[in-house]
Amino acid sequence: MKHTLVAALGLVAICSAPALAHHPFAAEYDWKQPVTLTGTITKFQWANPHSTMEVKGKSDKGTDATWTIELGSPEQLSKAGWTKTQVHAGDQVSVDGWMAKDGSKRVSGKSVTVSGKEMFAAGAFFEPSMHMARGAGDTPKATSGQKSSSSPSR
Repeated sequence: MKHTLVAALGLVAICSAPALAHHPFAAEYDWKQPVTLTGTITKFQWANPHSTMEVKGKSDKGTDATWTIELGSPEQLSKAGWTKTQVHAGDQVSVDGWMAKDGSKRVSGKSVTVSGKEMFAAGAFFEPSMHMARGAGDTPKATSGQKSSSSPSR
């Protein structure tokens, strides 16, 4: 009986790990902090629950760093027209998205432009759970990664 219980708990832990890795946008990112990054892809991972891309480059504010871009899942990216060989290390890109709340160099992607083609990044912002986390009347305005003149100042 004891071994069966331990095995069952182990199975639950293994099966729930992907669910724990999946998080709502509002838990990590701030839609009031849009950003545009330009640089070179150093790594691209086509993986669940979120694909990721590392970009060495600069933000629209001039911050030079290696940025981790969180994209949608492979299924979401495929629906948006991506393939797992769509982008490669060494490609020059522009990424629009939203900064991490904790100030780390992490971004939830909105779009990725490579070779002049803009592709939807299917980031966590566009998942239904995000829309429930925002307050009524909190409508995101980021379309280019630039703050509009109507954005509240910090």
